[in-house]
Amino acid sequence: MADKVRLAVFISGSGTNLQSIIDNCTSGFIPGEVALVVSSKKDVYGLVRAEKAGIESVIYRRKSFPDGKIADDYLLDLLDKYKIDIIALAGYLKMVPPVVVARYRGRIVNIHPALLPKYSGKGMYGMSVHRAVIEAKEKESGVTIHAVDEVYDHGRILAREKAPVFPEDTPEELAARILKIEHTLYPKVIRELSEEILKAKRQ
Repeated sequence: MADKVRLAVFISGSGTNLQSIIDNCTSGFIPGEVALVVSSKKDVYGLVRAEKAGIESVIYRRKSFPDGKIADDYLLDLLDKYKIDIIALAGYLKMVPPVVVARYRGRIVNIHPALLPKYSGKGMYGMSVHRAVIEAKEKESGVTIHAVDEVYDHGRILAREKAPVFPEDTPEELAARILKIEHTLYPKVIRELSEEILKAKRQ
């Protein structure tokens, strides 16, 4: 009987959400384990976090492969090898290949540091989002967690939580406020999805 889901976390940077997911798996809040970390970049601290936690990691860059199909097949085979149930994007800056989205539809999620559909799309990530929110003189921002589909920041919204934006905020101050929400909201969504998958496996 399945008692844990197997997660792949996709990263491109320092991996603070990766750490939050690892910690919540370790504590038992998420009934799962991070079985694989996939990074679009080398030399990022998220890979150090994976190593410290004893988690296998790979660098996946499509341009390193002879063509797109070979790249897609490699990624699908990798996810199969590690028996991945859920893919969690955590600061992953690349588009997930459509064949992977199709295979994991309903089991692939992303976190965005703004209230979608605002401040979404290519180039809208990290500090660029917070800078845009402040420049637009928004009074609130927040975190959105959504199912991933074939369009950037587009899939069904699973959870949102708001945060105030103060007139004197710098992008860094707003980012810190948003990050605190990310580290609690994302594990809750992953926990719910994990429980759904485990329930289905037991039937």
